[in-house]
Amino acid sequence: MGRTTVAKQSPKKPIADQMYTVLLQQFMSGERGAGESLNIGALSRELDVSQTPLREALARLEHTGLVQREALRGYRVAPMMTRDEVEQLMQARLLLEPEMAASAARRATEEFLAELRESVADFERSAEVADVETEGFNLYWRSDDRFHMLIAGQSGNAFLELAYAALGGQIQRFRLFSKFGRTGANLAAPEHQAIYDCIAAGDDEGAAQTMRLHIQGATERLLGS
Repeated sequence: MGRTTVAKQSPKKPIADQMYTVLLQQFMSGERGAGESLNIGALSRELDVSQTPLREALARLEHTGLVQREALRGYRVAPMMTRDEVEQLMQARLLLEPEMAASAARRATEEFLAELRESVADFERSAEVADVETEGFNLYWRSDDRFHMLIAGQSGNAFLELAYAALGGQIQRFRLFSKFGRTGANLAAPEHQAIYDCIAAGDDEGAAQTMRLHIQGATERLLGS
């Protein structure tokens, strides 16, 4: 299967935005694997665009944690996470997310719950196809990110939210490269539902515990794979 090209993108979008989307789709589909070199000259020829928008797109992707830049060597797709990195990320998330879930349960509004419920429904739809279809994986990625970001935003603690945002790139790395083709979305979907149920019920202790179990479960599924 050929790689996605800029010709498939909307001509109304800025070229740098198109390149960002093209490269992200290639990461999601597995067309560009973890650790693969991203030579700007080669990409420019392959995608038939100038190097300037490519540099802009790669710089944006670097901020997501999905791309890394090395002195004198240029860009590459972020490598697979090591076991130590996965465990350290879990420890960091366990310090932040259960408390944010508890706070969100105490501060829940109808508008917030409607958005959170929508993200749960999207995640459930992705669960059956996340490991076999690029679009399914895309929905898994977006709905999982939205679910956790909504809870962070509803926590009411700007410092916790900022701390979680600082982990964002590494969480994206965890989602995309560490689990591509074996997301465990079918097991994570009921965990999302359990967290939602506790938050909707205003059960702050339950929300913290179900979030804790979810983060531990995601990590164990990866390390046991």
